[in-house]
Amino acid sequence: MSQTARANGEQTRDMLLGSDAVAWGARLCRPEVIAAYPITPQTHIIETLSGFVERGELKGEYIKVESEMSAMAACYGAVATGSRSFTATSSHGLALMHEMLHWVAGSRFPMVLVNANRALGAPWNIWTDQSDSLSQRDTGWLQIYCETAQEALDSTILAYWLSERIMLPVMVMIDGFILSHTMEQLLIPDQETVDAFLPQYEPPYRLDTENPMSFGAAATPDNFYNLRKAMAKTMRASLRTLEQGYAAFRDHFGREYANLHWDGPEDADTVLLCSGSVTGTVRTAVQELLSEGHRTALIKLRLVRPFPRAELMGLLSGVKRLIVLNRAVSFGAGGTLTQEVRSALFAMQDRPAVIDVIASLGGREIFPETVRELVVQADQLSETDSNWF
Repeated sequence: MSQTARANGEQTRDMLLGSDAVAWGARLCRPEVIAAYPITPQTHIIETLSGFVERGELKGEYIKVESEMSAMAACYGAVATGSRSFTATSSHGLALMHEMLHWVAGSRFPMVLVNANRALGAPWNIWTDQSDSLSQRDTGWLQIYCETAQEALDSTILAYWLSERIMLPVMVMIDGFILSHTMEQLLIPDQETVDAFLPQYEPPYRLDTENPMSFGAAATPDNFYNLRKAMAKTMRASLRTLEQGYAAFRDHFGREYANLHWDGPEDADTVLLCSGSVTGTVRTAVQELLSEGHRTALIKLRLVRPFPRAELMGLLSGVKRLIVLNRAVSFGAGGTLTQEVRSALFAMQDRPAVIDVIASLGGREIFPETVRELVVQADQLSETDSNWF
């Protein structure tokens, strides 16, 4: 890796594992405390970060803990004192953090967590689906889903920028193995540019012996209600803040992101919606379908919390059919993303037919041929029940 290019204020092009790309994104944000516990397929992230700390390339404290819950508790203590903190986990590790996820968000602390999506057992499974993170979508954390390693690196930086402005934590998702364990050529920003985009964190409140305060103390019902109401208001307003973040990121780094991305003709009558690394597979299938005369488009969903309801409604105006590809299921209700989409579109006039497809669980592969078959046979798919493929 060219350290000379980095010192001269240039972006370095390199081949990195997706997990190492995340570690580089975290390193460039200068976290003062890192606490994490190893779990497949996330372990490479914290291994790389611990190496940065050991070699003195990252000036921060790396805390070895006995569990993922302890990791989140350690990070909670760190941000309570005004320190920038980072952790990463996956699957049952994220589930073990569940109680502390609520505490971080409820205390209005900024933090970034990267989750390598992996199925939850039983039975035991180490491959990717999104059931782990989507089961945590009501904890008060923002959720961003990445298609590529470049997007994961960039989203880690953007997550700190956003979190420290709205004082809510942000969770960034990469698909386990598909992104974490494969290599990609990407651009690594120089430290000076990242520092200009993400200045040193100045906490608006923190544990301080000169100005004593407490966090997470008991609250009366009225106070608890009002605090939660304030969280909800901030979560809604974060959509505007995130738009400002996208613009600032483009100006600093030259790459553009959005909550939703449309790929295909504007007059498409059938649209496929998905998130994460499967987006590339679906994009290939859409290109093949277009060459065969099918008016098909793709919506890539990056942001699940807050859910970009108004943006989605605007994109789907005039669309006949929306096929939602799920990598998580809410048993008794159907695909988890489909439930989010149907709720978002409820008030939409002339909304499209929403077809729920459980496309993959536990790492089951999705091929372009499968996506093509879904579109070609769309008229035979159920609009009221889940379609398992």
